[in-house]
Amino acid sequence: MSFTDCKIDRINHVLAEDFYKLIDKNKNHIGKTFPVTLANSDSLKKAEDFLAVSRTKEKNGEGFYFYARDIKTNDLIGYLCVKTIDYRISKCELGYFVDEDYQGKGITSKMVSDALAFCFNELNLNKVFICTSEINLASQRIALKHNFKQEGILRDEFRNGDGKLQNSVYFGLLKSEYNTHER
Repeated sequence: MSFTDCKIDRINHVLAEDFYKLIDKNKNHIGKTFPVTLANSDSLKKAEDFLAVSRTKEKNGEGFYFYARDIKTNDLIGYLCVKTIDYRISKCELGYFVDEDYQGKGITSKMVSDALAFCFNELNLNKVFICTSEINLASQRIALKHNFKQEGILRDEFRNGDGKLQNSVYFGLLKSEYNTHER
């Protein structure tokens, strides 16, 4: 499978059952890097509530959500959120993961590409950033592949799923840099 075998959906096309299935299947995979999403979606009821809150955030411009689907099975296989939006400074953060069985197939890159186009062209933001755990090398490779610049290490910035504080690597991409690389 490659990114051409997936489609990107927005939140209005996602059912709680599909999201819960993605979270439940990947709980060990995302437990250390997405502890809040996991804790807020570890049952069907919580997944319904999580999506309801996400829909409200999207309606209010506080967050935006992208989901990758396998076009053959229609299974949800990836999740990306545009969060920590600061319209005054004109920046936001991306958080993402892909189903463990679909890693390394370009799906996360497709979600990030679509989200960057949305952030820079539709929201007209100036900066997108990614904060990733120091141990999440795959996420760091995604940031670098999309021409983000490593801006620093934030010490003890993230509490992982085990409750331990970890350093985060901060990557940023300015709209001026995006425009020179994406066209």
